[in-house]
Amino acid sequence: MDLINNFLNLIIHRISQTAFSYIFPLYFFFKLLLFPIRSTFAEDVAGKVVLITGASSGIGEHVAYEYAKRGAYLALVARRENRLREVAEVAEILGSPFALVIHADVSDVDDCKRCVQTTLAHFGRLDHLVNNAGITSINLFEEYDDPRNVASVMDTDFWGTVYCTYYAIPYLKQTRGKIIGIASSAAWLPTPRLSFYTASKAAVISFYETLRVEIGRDVGITIVTPGLTESEMTQGKFMFEDGKMYLDQELRDAVMSVMPIEAVGSAAEAIVKGGCRGDEYVTEPPWMRMTFYWRMFLPEMVEWLNHLFIMTGSSPTESFGKRVLEFTGLKPFIYPASVRCSELGYEKEYY
Repeated sequence: MDLINNFLNLIIHRISQTAFSYIFPLYFFFKLLLFPIRSTFAEDVAGKVVLITGASSGIGEHVAYEYAKRGAYLALVARRENRLREVAEVAEILGSPFALVIHADVSDVDDCKRCVQTTLAHFGRLDHLVNNAGITSINLFEEYDDPRNVASVMDTDFWGTVYCTYYAIPYLKQTRGKIIGIASSAAWLPTPRLSFYTASKAAVISFYETLRVEIGRDVGITIVTPGLTESEMTQGKFMFEDGKMYLDQELRDAVMSVMPIEAVGSAAEAIVKGGCRGDEYVTEPPWMRMTFYWRMFLPEMVEWLNHLFIMTGSSPTESFGKRVLEFTGLKPFIYPASVRCSELGYEKEYY
């Protein structure tokens, strides 16, 4: 066995380099050729049924509005029923024939089953599933007295995605539908204080990439990896070591520093367009894709920069990154007004 591995160690590297130099240009040309074709013949979702989790705010809310503009029927899922009803009203004004409100917690497997069954009972079909629900914790790993206090991050971000997908797949196969899974660019960026969040999003990516191999011929799967996007999270709403949600914009500034926060409307539009085109991946804003290559080819530098900007400072809320943000005066230009506001505007629940 050692002899075989030594032989492969010797030749595979060289063969792969040679093959890559020939295959990649052809692959890239093929992708460029297909893009305008897929854009021209993108799916028309008018009259189709879309189930969206985490639809009460942020990306989920605005994805609902984008589908509404395209004339889709909506099933909106979240814990905040009153907020969902407001989103449903706006969606119907924007063009959705009907927006169904489903009060549920996606970390509960029975609630996920009920969401899909309620959608099917009302509309008789399911064409798109958008798994967006998520929460974020923001402590250093050693600050947790009991890591089980933040198990709900994985329960919501990963298992909620798995549960909804599991119950939706049989019906999506019937319509040759699509799944849009909202992960995060944080999945490949080792950001201090976000260990549980980044792990949950990395798990979502791996889950959907594997699932695409299994069922991709019957159900399209688009994996979305947004950068920082206008939302409750970028407004500073996090889960702390006690397992409760708080608004802390000082710590938000210390962690997010000078990273620009994209307007949620632009991100949602790109996500829905990518899903309707059948894209395998959507990274929004597109420049965030380059951080993946930095992480792949210069991992030590990425880790050093993250440590410098977030871990260096006199206190957790006085990081080097925050001092750069304050010194440059960039905050009004890279943080939308909504995330600079110190009030969430409605009750503080998970999503």
